[in-house]
Amino acid sequence: MPADSAAAHGLIVDCSHGNSGKDEHRQAEVVRNIAGRIAQGEEGITGIMMESFIEGGNQKAAPLDRLVYGRSITDKCLSWDTTERLLRELAHAVSERRWK
Repeated sequence: MPADSAAAHGLIVDCSHGNSGKDEHRQAEVVRNIAGRIAQGEEGITGIMMESFIEGGNQKAAPLDRLVYGRSITDKCLSWDTTERLLRELAHAVSERRWK
């Protein structure tokens, strides 16, 4: 890989939007796919982005008394519990790559 290429400096993959079809549940599939690549030795991926918030999903903007605290009013998000599990899977994948 040429030293001046973007990949030589590491790519950050957006696991939401187009890569997940804007389906918050498919983000987990994308993250797990990336974790598998990292565990197998892929070094070009240096980060990921996920749509994540306290509560999963999203809701339409409404008066405060009708909103669910911690749920997005924009894009559909993964819950914090799911995000935490996925981050642990990524950390494990990085550990596996380091020991190859």
